Amino acid sequence: MTLRIDRETRLCLSISARPSNFGTRFHNYLYEELGLNYVYKAFAITDLAGAVAGIRAFGIRGAGVSMPFKEAVIAFADELRPSAAAIGAVNTLVNDGGRLTAHNTDYIAVARLVVDHGVPPATPVVLRGSGGMAKAVAAALCDAGFRSGTVVARNEDAGRALAARCGWEWSPTLAPKPGEAMLVNVTPIGMAGGPDADELAFPAEAIGTATVVFDVVALPSETPMIRVARSLGRPVITGAEVIALQAVEQFELYTGRRPAADQIARAAAFARA
Repeated sequence: MTLRIDRETRLCLSISARPSNFGTRFHNYLYEELGLNYVYKAFAITDLAGAVAGIRAFGIRGAGVSMPFKEAVIAFADELRPSAAAIGAVNTLVNDGGRLTAHNTDYIAVARLVVDHGVPPATPVVLRGSGGMAKAVAAALCDAGFRSGTVVARNEDAGRALAARCGWEWSPTLAPKPGEAMLVNVTPIGMAGGPDADELAFPAEAIGTATVVFDVVALPSETPMIRVARSLGRPVITGAEVIALQAVEQFELYTGRRPAADQIARAAAFARA
């Protein structure tokens, strides 16, 4: 099918200070694959109020929301769904006749992935990071029943606040031997193009004893931490899975359609290429 735009075409978009190509490529691939009359476009903006007014005025079906607008956009939403209310941050707006509902599909994706990978909620968690994505991950795990955990963060205020939200502990440094736990990296360590692209978020010794190794970094899909975990035979959850699943959740919110697993895999591969 060749995508054709007409007066019935529905527009979805993403708003960010520095948008990536992943969402645009992922959504448009699936629109074409499923024969849906939609178009997705990313926009770099500085005027959040104007952008949201445009979403209402032009009847834009949905919008992905990225940094630095995930918290500020709450003031413009008509309804905050539990996924967003749980962490006070939004990454998706859905427009129903001018009424904007706010969601956080990062939260939804993480909650689904730990179930899909069969991680028992009794598993202790060691989470490194305290930023916006760390809030989504911690809230999803906490709400899924993970009661034992440690937030490792140099920022004491942010780290303690995040740990307190879940009833976990806070530590400024990694324990030498965290033991059998799910290790979760929610920092830029291992991210392609970053200053720590070749570094491990957790020592190899800790990775070797982990129950599960979970790296939220999506690019590359095989981070140094994931590569070491695989080499040591540890179960992994990758950032590539998170970014694809959160995009699928957005796609379903916008269109009411959920692609098949093979379609999702092809769209994700196309978006990362």
